[in-house]
This record gives sequence, C-alpha cells and structure tokens, in this order.
Amino acid sequence: MSGLAGILAHHHDPGVYRWHAAFPAPEVAHAVEHAGWQFGYVDGWHHQTRSEFLAALGEALNFPDHYGQNLDALNDCLRDLPGNTVLLWDGWCTLARQDEEGFSKVRSILGEHTATLTTLLRGDGPEVDVPSLD
Repeated sequence: MSGLAGILAHHHDPGVYRWHAAFPAPEVAHAVEHAGWQFGYVDGWHHQTRSEFLAALGEALNFPDHYGQNLDALNDCLRDLPGNTVLLWDGWCTLARQDEEGFSKVRSILGEHTATLTTLLRGDGPEVDVPSLD
C-alpha cells in the first residue's frame, strides 16, 4: 500500500488518484482507519449510473439524511466531512464510459475537497487527467 501509506503519513498530498493495487476493500479500510482517517467505499461495478453512484457515495461517507443525491448536495456534504477521509472507488470506469460529462463533474467536485478527501479511482479505465498513486 506504499502510495496510500504515503498519503496516510502525509508524505503525499491528498487528491484524486488512479490506483491499481488489488488489496481487498476491507484491508484498505483497516489501513486507513488504523491511521486515524475515515474510509468510504463505492463499488462502481454495481452503482453504474450517476444517480446510483451519488446514492452509494452518500451511504459510504455517512452523509446526513437530508443529502439530496445530486451534485450540489454532494459538494455541500463534502464540505462537512468530519476529518481526513479516503474514498476508494472501484469500477469508476463504468460511469466514466457511460456518462463522461457526469463523471467529469463528479471528479471535479471530489477534487475540490482535497483538504479532507483523497479519492482513489481503482482499476483500469479511460484516460483521465489524474496522477497515479502506483
């Protein structure tokens, strides 16, 4: 987990990264939580549309009940994250391929909240302008 370990130890800046490590999500969660960070996981293979992703993200990051599951609500709720958080998004490529504009907007919003949020886009997918954590 070297790239992730660097983020958790504050050796790398938080941000949105491509990540190809094959660790099971529970192991990633354990490492993240052991470092004192919050963890959220979205399985994009099962939540492929923008609305499905936004609902799953709200659940993964424990957004309040009034979360509206839209881009404005996402932006608002990310402002209120309780502390350093890692979001592991497996299967991100399904949304990126099916709804390029929606994916771009979501990625942009996630990237605006790097003071408290690191997003790991795990797995292969279309070329996107984010650095690799590998």
